[in-house]
Amino acid sequence: MIIGLVGMFACGKDTVAEYLQQKGFIHFSLSDEIRIEAKERKIESTRENLINLANEMRAKYGASILANRARIKIHLQKDNNFVISSIRNPEEIKSLRQEPNFVLVLVDAEPKIRFERLKARAREGDVQTFEEFVEKETLEQNADPTKQQLHKVVKEAKIILNNNGTVEESYKKIDRMLYDLRKKYQQPRPSWDEYFINITKEVAKRATCLRGKIGVVIVKDKQIIATGYNGSPRGLPHCTEVGCKIYRTIDESGKEEERCLRTVHGELNAIAQAALRGVSTEGATLYGTYKPCSVCMKLLINAGIKKVICEKNYHDSFTDEIAAAAGVELVILKPHRDASETA
Repeated sequence: MIIGLVGMFACGKDTVAEYLQQKGFIHFSLSDEIRIEAKERKIESTRENLINLANEMRAKYGASILANRARIKIHLQKDNNFVISSIRNPEEIKSLRQEPNFVLVLVDAEPKIRFERLKARAREGDVQTFEEFVEKETLEQNADPTKQQLHKVVKEAKIILNNNGTVEESYKKIDRMLYDLRKKYQQPRPSWDEYFINITKEVAKRATCLRGKIGVVIVKDKQIIATGYNGSPRGLPHCTEVGCKIYRTIDESGKEEERCLRTVHGELNAIAQAALRGVSTEGATLYGTYKPCSVCMKLLINAGIKKVICEKNYHDSFTDEIAAAAGVELVILKPHRDASETA
């Protein structure tokens, strides 16, 4: 999840960002990208200098430059939650919205309350009167599309976080917001079929035949009892070491095809592993990256496999014929893909 924070001057964005950090979010401020640039150019990091530098960068590199740089850092830390602050241009929002699960949040507070908070923090260089406060805020509402356009940015927000109250009240609102966002953006839980098919893809990474990588898992009562992938018999050299031993045969349609003599198919290896450990495959389900060939299907029938679920198709139509005759349910999730590269 990526939460972008926008809001007018002294609305409490930093407080919200800090609390989200406590919740495990990684914080990136677009202002930090300006400070990095200022340091490289040996420019003093005053507020005025940073605003002018940011406007210069947007004019030279495009209005989304700061967001683009932040996105590069996000991509280097995948599988994390992020909070992005100091968003001041609509093009920055457009860039960030290219990321999945991005949501823009407006931290909102009344001007008088924001001014009182500004006086309370008593930072050097802060304005001293409410009139100065309003005037300075107007500077961040420029008509130039390459400059700060906070008045346009705040209108883009889909969620408004009212921050007129105490810090504790804000924390409660943030907790509620996170609860709602997690329900909306969390990845759906995979079905059992999706779960086991995904595992077959990891198993297939162990395959050693050069003609294709096949992964298989045998499941009983939602528990994996054996796995298998295509490769050479135990103790013998693999195709990846000495190459495939190809022989040519004629398939059931009369078409010539090539197969590898060196390779034991993944389905056969999975059955062999179950047999070695004395685990019954009677009534089990086999999951595979590809539909079994007819030779493997005959063995699966004899091993008591009652259901075969595979992701992709294979050109051996006799598999379907004997599976149906034996009462084995055969499910192909992507039936229109040909797997002619399999061993």
